[in-house]
Amino acid sequence: MGKKKSGKRLSKKQVADALQGLFQASPNETFSLKYIFRTLKLDTHPAKMLAIDVIDEMCWDDYLSKVSDNEYRLNQKGQVQEGTFIRKANGKNSFLPDDGGTPIFVSERNSMFALNGDRVRVAMMARRQNHIKEAMVTEILSHKVDQAVGKLKVEKDFAFLITEGNIFVHDILIPKKKLKGGKDGEKAVVRITQWPSKESKNIVGEVIDVLGKEGDNTVEMHAILAQYGLPYKYPKNVEDAAKKIEPGITPEEIARREDFREVFTCTIDPKDAKDFDDALSIRSLPLSPSKGRGDSKAPSPSGEGGGRGWEVGVHIADVSHYVKEGSIIDKEAQKRATSVYLVDRTIPMLPEHLCNFICSLRPNEEKLCYSVIFVLDDDANIKRWHLAHTVIRSDRRYAYEEVQQLLEDNGVVDGTGQPAPPATKKNPYKGEYAAELIKLDALAKKLRERRFKNGAVKFDREELHFDIDESGKPIRAYYKKSKDANKLIEEFMLLANRTVAESIGTPSKPPRGEASFPSGNKKGVKAKTFVYRIHDQPDPQKLESLRQVVAPFGYKLKTGGTKGAISRSLNALMDEAAGSREQKLIETVALRAMMKAKYSTHNIGHYGLAFDYYTHFTSPIRRYPDTMVHRLLTRYQEGGRSANQKYYEEQCEHSSDMEQTAQNAERESIKYKMVEFMADKLGEEYDGHISGIQSYGIYVEIDENHCEGMVPMRDLRGDYYEFDEAHYCLIGRRHHTKYQLGDPVRIKVARANLEKRQLDFTLADD
Repeated sequence: MGKKKSGKRLSKKQVADALQGLFQASPNETFSLKYIFRTLKLDTHPAKMLAIDVIDEMCWDDYLSKVSDNEYRLNQKGQVQEGTFIRKANGKNSFLPDDGGTPIFVSERNSMFALNGDRVRVAMMARRQNHIKEAMVTEILSHKVDQAVGKLKVEKDFAFLITEGNIFVHDILIPKKKLKGGKDGEKAVVRITQWPSKESKNIVGEVIDVLGKEGDNTVEMHAILAQYGLPYKYPKNVEDAAKKIEPGITPEEIARREDFREVFTCTIDPKDAKDFDDALSIRSLPLSPSKGRGDSKAPSPSGEGGGRGWEVGVHIADVSHYVKEGSIIDKEAQKRATSVYLVDRTIPMLPEHLCNFICSLRPNEEKLCYSVIFVLDDDANIKRWHLAHTVIRSDRRYAYEEVQQLLEDNGVVDGTGQPAPPATKKNPYKGEYAAELIKLDALAKKLRERRFKNGAVKFDREELHFDIDESGKPIRAYYKKSKDANKLIEEFMLLANRTVAESIGTPSKPPRGEASFPSGNKKGVKAKTFVYRIHDQPDPQKLESLRQVVAPFGYKLKTGGTKGAISRSLNALMDEAAGSREQKLIETVALRAMMKAKYSTHNIGHYGLAFDYYTHFTSPIRRYPDTMVHRLLTRYQEGGRSANQKYYEEQCEHSSDMEQTAQNAERESIKYKMVEFMADKLGEEYDGHISGIQSYGIYVEIDENHCEGMVPMRDLRGDYYEFDEAHYCLIGRRHHTKYQLGDPVRIKVARANLEKRQLDFTLADD
């Protein structure tokens, strides 16, 4: 219908009527521009441009919803909606609908004192000409927080709490009798007892805990935890319950389990770790099951001959044996959902008596485990495997650095992906248990190679660490890179997690090229309820944005095709960009395209790892989902019926939320230590690179110590700058000076505000 039969072009009304008919005929469908043009026979350029103009007007009038840059659907939302209120310090608040649609602006005068994260009901306001869509809060359905942390200001007749992060419209008033001994300038945690209303705009609260003097390291770390609603001390009754648990292992319990006490077993963890979740064992075995289990304490260095393979045990602390479902310890662990790792301390999910002593797989102590036992050939193909409750005795506790040194002493070059060369009589392996560790490393490298070949995404992210003195002050900042020893453990943990997830989720047929599983579902039978770790495919729009960003540098990226094709294209891009000036830009934009992994009973696979089924089985000391997985596996091993899916889905959502909250607190502690580390370096100059671009300034990461600060827009002199969000850059209007993500710059340290956890730089070139 691009033209009428008379040859005249279509009118705007005719195009609008045609579009209206198309969308109303299929109110639940999403249509691309390409489909619209084809269906309505808009085959001329003017007709297509007219249709785009009409569609834009329909979106402006809320008749249509814009799903992506070129996809639209009928807007069936009413004028009243429910969702989450997002408060911004600059007053540009917004409302996020429950369906995850586009945020809608809410001015301060229409916010009804709603706080960040509150669930609210809003009414859409009439659209003003040439103005953005606005909403008005009509009801606060529930408050996200009921307590706050901040600094006490105590006057003669009244007191109030000055909060951090501007999450409240006003400071919190505190009656003098509700101060709980808090003094002026001290940090405190306050419970809100009265919310703002039409009668009174004040927020009133009472002190529930005085943290102490501002600037004290422990006070500041506890303040960060309290800010995110995380616990900073353990309830005494829970600790007392843990101390009553009998640490000894009875002969009857050992008799019920597979005995690995005489098989070489070790743990490999960070040098400062105290809770050891996982251990690995290895011994040589016949590949044929009929030949029985092997009994050699140590494998031969070559691993050759006679149809023999390698039995590798992934042994995980059997937390669920000690922590019974519904117990006081279990309820506290369930509420916490995860251990929290701040810069200078760990806030454990379980009481210390359990996580560091009874459950921890300490060397030369008999420990109860839940284990995945694999028999692998020399190419790390699974010949058979089984799941078992076991008893182990670890022969040695290794730090990653020790294993890395042992591997390198025997010819391993980190980062090459190549195992150590075979030992000879002239050049035997050096180091205690070297043959076992080298064989584990060789098998792990085979697994890793296969994983990337199958489409796993390569993101070797470095982690910022601090060396701190006795008072908690940071004395060195550095990046910790994952090396061969870390990857050795990682691959076997991934293998165990994937294998147990497949055993519950897959039909009875085995996956590609691997042995049958001991469990599985008959065809047509619904899989039993299970806790999966899922990771969705990248955001298509953000992938397209990445493609546009890298194209000017001469790189190519596939944004369509199979999941494996896209991930392999991403990996090729990362490899090609390695060492280039634009590497940081490409890595940052690529990471932003990735979705967040989370827990769910509804499996969609794990995109980043290229696994159809994946779970978390290997860290029950520090993650509650792993404990849930242990309990479900035990239940199903014993022939139990499928568990209540609704209950486990609620627990998955809670665990995902708590994981995100813990990560936010961890980042906040890093930010605090960054500012503290740079506080005595004001005026000093450093080389760095642009690590972030915003409309209000540029973030710069110092190359030498990896601390990050901001150059505010007000300090970018000599021009007026426009923010090009699509290409991650600022461009000067007059001189066309360009600041882009990844660009090298030289900065001067200008300000270090510990109270606001804010580090400001200026450009030294200015």
